[in-house]
Amino acid sequence: MADIKLLRKNRLKRQKRIRAKIIGTSMRPRLTVFRSNKHISLQVINDTLGKTLASASDLIGTAKIKGTKTEKAVIVSKALLEVLNKKKIKNLVFDRSYYKYHGRVKAVAETLREGGIQL
Repeated sequence: MADIKLLRKNRLKRQKRIRAKIIGTSMRPRLTVFRSNKHISLQVINDTLGKTLASASDLIGTAKIKGTKTEKAVIVSKALLEVLNKKKIKNLVFDRSYYKYHGRVKAVAETLREGGIQL
């Protein structure tokens, strides 16, 4: 039990350390990633206004997304890319939260970069 509390404490410290350096503005909103064991969710946030500009998740929609977790992350990031293109947002600040830049988080970033978004 103490190990779980220590892990959570370290995770929150890591998140605060990263979040202190990252601020989303109207010119460069913040892209935040949340991943669970099964799903992934992306949000584009303007921190100065405190508003979510765009979001995408594999839970949104009627069609169930099939494939591996990394393939789902790529599909979700492509869906977010379409929304960002409609809103003419080209620059983002990437907030990986407390996750390592590896696997699904890396797949999201690379897919958005391939779509023309500057992270």
